[in-house]
Amino acid sequence: MNFSFNNYNTEGFYDEMFDAEGNVRIGYEAFKERAEQLGVEEFLRRHQAAERSLMALGITFNVYSENEGTERIMPVDIIPRVVAADDWAKTEKGLIQRITALNLFLDDIYNDQKILNDGVVPRELIESSKNFLKPCIGLKPPKGIWIHITGTDLIRGDDGQFMVLEDNLRCPSGVSYMLENRELLKRTFPEVLGKTRVQPISDYPTRLLQMLQYISDRPNPTIVVLTPGIYNSAYFEHSYLAQQMGVELVDTRDLVVHDGYVKMRTTKGFQIVDVIYRRIDDTFLDPQTFNPHSLIGIPGLMDVYKAGRVALANAPGTGVADDKVIYAYVPRIIKYYLGEDPIIPNVETYICGEDDDCKYVLENIEKLVVKEANEAGGYGMLIGPKSTKEEQELFKKRIKENPRNYIAQPTISLSRVPCFIDDHTEGRHVDLRPYILYGNGVQVIPGGLTRVALRKGSLVVNSSQGGGSKDTWVLY
Repeated sequence: MNFSFNNYNTEGFYDEMFDAEGNVRIGYEAFKERAEQLGVEEFLRRHQAAERSLMALGITFNVYSENEGTERIMPVDIIPRVVAADDWAKTEKGLIQRITALNLFLDDIYNDQKILNDGVVPRELIESSKNFLKPCIGLKPPKGIWIHITGTDLIRGDDGQFMVLEDNLRCPSGVSYMLENRELLKRTFPEVLGKTRVQPISDYPTRLLQMLQYISDRPNPTIVVLTPGIYNSAYFEHSYLAQQMGVELVDTRDLVVHDGYVKMRTTKGFQIVDVIYRRIDDTFLDPQTFNPHSLIGIPGLMDVYKAGRVALANAPGTGVADDKVIYAYVPRIIKYYLGEDPIIPNVETYICGEDDDCKYVLENIEKLVVKEANEAGGYGMLIGPKSTKEEQELFKKRIKENPRNYIAQPTISLSRVPCFIDDHTEGRHVDLRPYILYGNGVQVIPGGLTRVALRKGSLVVNSSQGGGSKDTWVLY
């Protein structure tokens, strides 16, 4: 039996592969033609081979709360997600605008605080954010860059226009899946990639290394990737990126502050470290400055950083701009610093800390998606139309107790992409996390991690909540 898209139904959602009349969109022609030349069994064989490759390569993540073992692969679907060149050009421009403004915002709130003094962002919102770190007040990161690596989550609604769902400015993960998904698709459909004008992404580790070198003033700087250790959910990615860049992967046992510098223990003695790509949360970085109980940080690190003798990517303190309440103010932040309207809009957002918004959310909670300000990974969230009365009442109670900690948004019908389910295709909802590097200018990698909600009808794409991923093809 031949593989076919004939019975595929978009079900009224914006579909990335087919338009409303069922016509295949630009960029998908070669894939559709090749896929339909294969039998279902051959398509299934290629799909299973891709998943076996992920496991063989050790591309796994850890799930802390499950009883079935901690390590699993993020399922990959071998039908790619294609983004047209025009769509990407606008997206790239919008992401550069957004990252530029957020970097200015971070530098301002930890120094002059003009945006707070001018009342554009309420001072109490910043000061009550658990990610606004007072030890970072007065910091001046090397080259004035706070957010070196960003993963910005985008979605498309019914009209097919991209919107920003959230910003990830601390230690965004997932880029290893982006890179390996492309390698898998090269092996799975080499002839299709050859016919489709897809922008390459394999130079990401080189671009990352160049950015890390740029933020050091020393020639040939010593760069390390700092990991919390092997039990961290993204440990594979830490080791993968260190290996791809040709730098050392280190943990707290390998680094020490000595004679005013951060040094790495080696078989030949201490070696000065110039740049740390840290994959440790801010407050665990230095037990002398932040959390005194941290066992994975380097005592005295912040003193060396403030003295300008080591560079950190990303800078500590950036998490305040990850706060989902601050997200609601990003259009105003862009206007304040750049004098421009956002190129990529936010999703409409109700701020529960504002009385009128809070009243609306409490009265319409069954229609809305409610999110905690500082939660991630699909946790701390209520999807109103799919929730029970009990869950709604629980969230109402939480909002009344701590309104500042919640925002709400309309339930967006995320765009869908065909996925291979059992022996046929079905639509599944997706988002897109492009990766942005800020060194000598802002660069947007032409692709990103498409996360897919593999559970039928689900809008939650997070790997910890049953999500998978797809390769993302950005066209020239």
